Amino acid sequence: MKLSEKFTLAVAALFLAGCAQTEPDAPLNALLITGGCCHDYDYQKQELTTGIDQHADVSWSIVHEGGDSKDFQSKLFNNPNWAAEYDVVVHNQCFANTQDPAYIAKIVDAHKQGVPAVVIHCAMHTYRAAEVDDWREFLGVTTRRHDHQSNYPVTVTQSDHPIMQDFPSDWVSPMDELYIIDKLWPNAEALATGTSEETGKSHPVFWVNEYGDARVFGTTFGHTNETIANPQFQEIVSRGMLWAAGRL
Repeated sequence: MKLSEKFTLAVAALFLAGCAQTEPDAPLNALLITGGCCHDYDYQKQELTTGIDQHADVSWSIVHEGGDSKDFQSKLFNNPNWAAEYDVVVHNQCFANTQDPAYIAKIVDAHKQGVPAVVIHCAMHTYRAAEVDDWREFLGVTTRRHDHQSNYPVTVTQSDHPIMQDFPSDWVSPMDELYIIDKLWPNAEALATGTSEETGKSHPVFWVNEYGDARVFGTTFGHTNETIANPQFQEIVSRGMLWAAGRL
């Protein structure tokens, strides 16, 4: 065998070995970051992960910290490789008054480099006090307030998107808040909207975003335990996770 042929076979063997380590049938290695004010995160972390497990094979790690604080800063992000081992990170936290730009940069930089994400409900109001837009660009939406709680009919705007496959066209949210979306960022695309009962304006409630090398799926629903436990909500979050991680 010629040296060039040996080299080709060696490269092929290394490539196949690498593929085996990223086997698509392997469990999705996911990190859930949760905690903060205003929500029952003790319940939500259990119900959400259990519900998602009905639709996807996931190996979960959970970081729940910050108590009821609104301005907590986690030491998790002091490690620049904090997200490197995960296929996807789920943000379901509520720290609206944290505003340190350097701290926020530690979080979004990991995603910009390619770590996929799912962002749920108050993650959109987390770091709301910050003057920099880094977090908002990562989310794909800018929002600072919400309407009252109600049952909001959802209008699917991108029925052909893989995440929305088989999602009911007449779905009405459990009792929840409608977040007022002031800006949908250029790399974001609304998948479904809800209409404000106060103004009559429509706002994205499910969307996707591209941030650097990462895919992001987001939803502003998830305030109440009723929503978190809803089977259709759990399924669409599952599909969003899989899509973000390139598994859908």
